[in-house]
Amino acid sequence: MPSPSPHLPKDADWALLRRRVDKIVPEPDLLKKLEAAVKSGKSLRVKLGMDPTAPDVTLGHAVPLKVIRWFQDLGHKAVLIIGDYTARVGDPSGRNTTRPVLSGEQIDANAKTYVAQVGKILLTDSEHLEVRYNGEWLGKMNMIDVIRLAARKSVAQLLAREDFDKRYKEGVAIGLHELMYPLLQGWDSVEIQADIEMGGSDQLFNNLVGREFQEELGQRGQTVIVTPLLVGTDGVIKMSKSKGNYIGVTDAPAGQHGMFGKVMSLPDSVLPMYYQLLTDLPAEHYQSLISTKPRDAKIALAKHIITWLHSEADAAGAEQEFLKVIVGGGIPEEMPELKVPAGPQRVVPLLVQAGFVASNGEGNRKLKEGAVKIDGEKVAGDQPTVEVTQPMVLQLGNRKFVRLIP
Repeated sequence: MPSPSPHLPKDADWALLRRRVDKIVPEPDLLKKLEAAVKSGKSLRVKLGMDPTAPDVTLGHAVPLKVIRWFQDLGHKAVLIIGDYTARVGDPSGRNTTRPVLSGEQIDANAKTYVAQVGKILLTDSEHLEVRYNGEWLGKMNMIDVIRLAARKSVAQLLAREDFDKRYKEGVAIGLHELMYPLLQGWDSVEIQADIEMGGSDQLFNNLVGREFQEELGQRGQTVIVTPLLVGTDGVIKMSKSKGNYIGVTDAPAGQHGMFGKVMSLPDSVLPMYYQLLTDLPAEHYQSLISTKPRDAKIALAKHIITWLHSEADAAGAEQEFLKVIVGGGIPEEMPELKVPAGPQRVVPLLVQAGFVASNGEGNRKLKEGAVKIDGEKVAGDQPTVEVTQPMVLQLGNRKFVRLIP
């Protein structure tokens, strides 16, 4: 692929940017940098940091990633910072408790998957994407370096940050290592000489620290662009891997835990946000549909997202399976398998083994509700058993299926 040649955005491009941007700080700086890049022929460096605290890149990450793709399409370079070192500290942004610290093995395993996943959204050739691990420079710091870095900010400045301030007033512990996190993230911007830094709106403080550090050291301060936080599948709090309310960009299109079913489970109230942040469709294409036929709006959204991240054929197949299984009460062709000994098996323990319920008590409640089926037939009785002599399907509700294999 030829080297990108920077060019200015058109009016339609600006409209796409603004629909998924919360703040640009300072806003006049962005146009000046874009114009200077065109004049010089030198691409801007657009930074996004991602801590590999879990293996999945989510649709929440996809919002700033779509903005970065916007810059790539204008001829600029994305610089993805894999926070293999900052993940060992734990980002306190938006947290009301200290984030658990992961092992180095967990972090490294998660980091290996990130580049392939962002490739669903970003251009990944060397002219458009640079991948760095902040262990390259943070891992080389000695105690004196850390103390000098800490001296660049006062405790009062850090405690003025909203989440720290809230925890301090409520008497919730704040670890000293958490106070260091914004400084470490800010130093990343100095090391890679970022022109622009992307992030969610909860990253504004951290990103501005990077701008301040750059200016203190004679670099031109990065322009900070933050996007709204996509609400998770619960419709209440931001999409989060740690909360389990997320849709991964590499989730299967269909199936029990697939994209289609997760989108269909969204509360109607979050549909405008999902359409605005994850699609380029004009508002008139979806507002009326959401208000009059929200189920159809979810189907259209699910197909749009799956077509974007997988393919049009996958979207059509996922819709067909959803209508067959969830609406029509059918059984999917593909599902997980559970090996069990041949012969009589108690149904409730099978529900626990399959991960459908957390305990025998919960399993018994599901039985009484009539939510358990074997090969499509409801299971009844206080202590029901099933004779497993051949493969059969154990089902809980309309979404959980497992094939029992003797």
